[in-house]
Parts: sequence; structure tokens; C-alpha cells
Amino acid sequence: MVFWRKKTKDSSPAGAGASAVPTPREAEGDDTATQFLTGDALEDQRRTDSLFEEFQSITEQVVRLRGKDDLDDLLTYIVDASIHRTDSERGMLILDQGGQCVVRISRQKGAEPLRGDSRYSTSVVARVLESGKPMKDISSAEAGDLGASVFDLKLRSLMCVPLNAGEGDTALRGVLYVDSKAATREFGQSDLAYFSTLSNQVVGALKSLAGHLDALERAKLEASLDYASVVQNHLMPQVPEDVSGFDIFGWYRAAERTSGDFYDFFKTRDGRTGVVVGDVTGHGPASALITSQVQASLRSMVRVVPDLSEAVTLVNQDLSERIQVGNFVTLFIALMSESGELEVLNAGHTPPRVFTKSTGEVRTISAHGPALGMMDDFDYDEIDRFKLEAGDVLLAFTDGISEARQEIAPDDLLGEEGLEDLFKASVADCESARQLTETLVAGVLKFCDDECEDDMTMVAVRRTT
Repeated sequence: MVFWRKKTKDSSPAGAGASAVPTPREAEGDDTATQFLTGDALEDQRRTDSLFEEFQSITEQVVRLRGKDDLDDLLTYIVDASIHRTDSERGMLILDQGGQCVVRISRQKGAEPLRGDSRYSTSVVARVLESGKPMKDISSAEAGDLGASVFDLKLRSLMCVPLNAGEGDTALRGVLYVDSKAATREFGQSDLAYFSTLSNQVVGALKSLAGHLDALERAKLEASLDYASVVQNHLMPQVPEDVSGFDIFGWYRAAERTSGDFYDFFKTRDGRTGVVVGDVTGHGPASALITSQVQASLRSMVRVVPDLSEAVTLVNQDLSERIQVGNFVTLFIALMSESGELEVLNAGHTPPRVFTKSTGEVRTISAHGPALGMMDDFDYDEIDRFKLEAGDVLLAFTDGISEARQEIAPDDLLGEEGLEDLFKASVADCESARQLTETLVAGVLKFCDDECEDDMTMVAVRRTT
């Protein structure tokens, strides 16, 4: 789990002319692809959505490949997508063939073949091929590679990322390259990170061509799972440790390499802490895509719309327009103030439990409406309000926990009652949310012999003062 990374400031000089052309920027480490988020909720949602859209489009084209003749169509689409998604003017796929750089595909804005001068910065391409690291921009000395007649000489801003995939006849070693007039589009570090992440999708798709073309579906699935797992892990937030008055811990385990479950933590504009647990129907890449959309949409909406009921209603309306019939998302969200006051809304989710220390009782939070995506015109106008006192605990989980089953008796489920029994037996003796969660998880995994048939997620919130 990781926090969003803060946007790296670009220290490149501004202005035009030879002295103002930025110097080469290489990626700082191998985690550049995790830095494409800007901190702006709407822009981050747009970028994340666009990455998943291209990932789906590219893998769908890979599935349709039936021979090597179709490969050029796929590569052309990849270059066009690179231009479009980075808002560039030109794009090229340049391959290293026996030490010689050969332009395999050259395109321009508008999904058209490149017309006119097709020269590029050979020094940047060579550097990326040698280092295997993404780069952006060129130095004034290198600008001469472009030629005096190409877009006002030294005013070009560029990005170049490595592209190495496949084996045998389908092997590709080279770079993806995009550029524009610096006066029109000057790339920042987050743009380079975004382009690098996009190229990782391309690599994942092209790797599915390795070996034999008649196994495309299986290879595509492997590539998609690997990439989707990486992206989803980046989107899962780190559990906050500095929430005044509360001790929080979260745990999840995917049944496959990607999960339809998710949790999230964020701050609202009025200073409250949001805690979310959700469950998308099914599991795997398709569910992970929906998960990312709901997670980003809910974050943005709750920050803009102060009324919790209205915010969830708007998220449901938006999701219902895009989700396929038969898919839905159960959701539990709690907004917690420093005083211990909570506002909670349960949209078709497995009922969370609340332990009251003063009485030793455990109660449930029933659903306030259906799961998101089931009824596009439903108004979530009901919420619960209550206060947690010191030692009280809120426990939210997904049905993968309550529906855990024993291998020797597959018809016997742990059930919500079984989990509640574990909760009652453990909560008083556990001094932290982490200890409680780990104790409960250990009990669940022992019950099901460590076999995970469905995604499992659990979040515990303990009031400390």
C-alpha cells in the first residue's frame, strides 16, 4: 500500500532560445510510473481513467491478433494513443535493430501518418536505449539533431521511454518517442511519469505475443493481471497513523492478482476523516477497473459535496450510466470528526459491526439502500449518526470474510455470526486496531485453511480518547 506521491516540481528553465531549452531529464529510479498523480482529484481521476481505457483498448486489439500482419495495426494504434494521451504533435516507435535505430511507425496528431520532416533527437533515443530509463527534453547542444527547419529549431519539448517486449519473431526493443513545440506543449515530470506508465501497459500487451500467436488470450490475461495488480496497489492508500482520536488499520487479500475489494481513507474539506470499504461484484481485472473508478469518483464527490447522502447519490448516478447491467458495488462509508461523532452510510454492503466498550454489546449497521449501480434513480437520503467513546470499535469487512468456507466442509461458511463471535471474543483484549485486525484475520484464515476463494478486506477503527 502506498500514499499518493506528491508531484515533483520541474526545475527546468523557462523561456525560448538556445539558453532556455531544458536539459535532459531522466527518470529518478524505477518507480517513475507511480508519480503520474498530480494531487488534483479531477485531473488524477482523468489520468487514471485514461490509463485503464488504453489498457483495455490495447489488450482488446491483442486478443484480435491472428497473425503477424496485424502487428503493424496494433503498433500504429499504440503510437496514435501515445500522441493523443500526452497531447503531443508527433510520435514514433523507434526500434533497435542490430545496433541501428529504425523508425518502425511515425505518426502525427489526428491519427495520421507523419508528413514532412521525420527527424528526431538521436542522442536522446540512444541514451534511453542504453540506460533503459525514460527521459524528457533535450539540451541546447542536442537540439541540432532536429534540424534548423523543424519547428523553430530549439523550441521542441520531447519525451522518450523504453519499450522492450516479446521474444523471437515478435521481439521488440526500442523506444516510444513523442514531441511538440515547447511553446505549445512543454512536458513536466508528471507527464513523463504518465507516459512511462502508458508504455508499461504497451509492454504488458506486447509481451502477450511472446511464444506463439495462437495462445493470445492466455498471454493477454497474464499481462493484464500483472499490470492491473501494479496499478491497483498504487491506488490503495496507506493506512493513516495520525488521525486525532482514532486508531485505524486496514487489511486486504485478493483472490486473484487483482481485487474487486477496496478500502480508502481521506480528509474532507471540513477536516473530517473518511473511511471507505467497498466490494465490486466478482474479482479480477474487470472488477479492479470498476474499483478504481468508484474510488476516484467517491473521493472527488465527497470533497466537493458536503452532504454525504447527496454525494453517494451522485456517485451512484454517474456509475449507473457506465457500469454494465448485472454489475454493482456495495459500499460503506463513514465520516469521522475529531470529537468521535460519525456519519455513516451503508449502500448494500455487508453490515459493519460496532462494539460499545461500556456495555460489551455489538450491534450492526444495516443497509440504507441498494448497492451502487443497481438503481440509477435511488436517493440515498438515510444515514446513521452516532458517537464512539474511548475503547469503542467500528469493524467493516467484505463478504469474502463472512463467506469463508472450510475445504473439508465447503457448505459450512464462517458467516457474519461466526465473525461476530470472533470479534466479541477478541476486541476487549486487543489494545490496537492492528492487533484486533490481525487476530480476526488469523481466525478467519484458520477457519478456511488459508484458502481465499473471494477477495477479503477488513478495516478496524478504534476510538482512543
